[in-house]
Amino acid sequence: MASVSGKIRRIIRHKRLRKKLHGTQEKPRLSVYRSLGNIYAQVINDQIGHTIVSASSLEEMIRNVPVSEGKIETAEEVGRIVAQRAIKSGVREVVFDRGGYKFHGRVKAVAEAAKKEGLIF
Repeated sequence: MASVSGKIRRIIRHKRLRKKLHGTQEKPRLSVYRSLGNIYAQVINDQIGHTIVSASSLEEMIRNVPVSEGKIETAEEVGRIVAQRAIKSGVREVVFDRGGYKFHGRVKAVAEAAKKEGLIF
């Protein structure tokens, strides 16, 4: 019997999660993707398939943060920025899509920073 890699298991968990989780105009989806070195967050209206706002650790303003602070601090900054942009565009409430990852570490940091900025989950 062949073993399934961690990436495939995450994709399976994400598909199972997305069966129940949908973003609407009133309550869009805050989706988080975590790669080995970077983190990405976007607020998505699934009814029309439109990304409302996004933020990632590759942006110039976040990339200038000293590396010594670590990935969790970078993830917190991404969460703050995506929340500020969402509120500025008129979004106050979201549903959180953890992307098949555990609610731990960088994914949790994005969520908590977005909550502190005023987004309601």
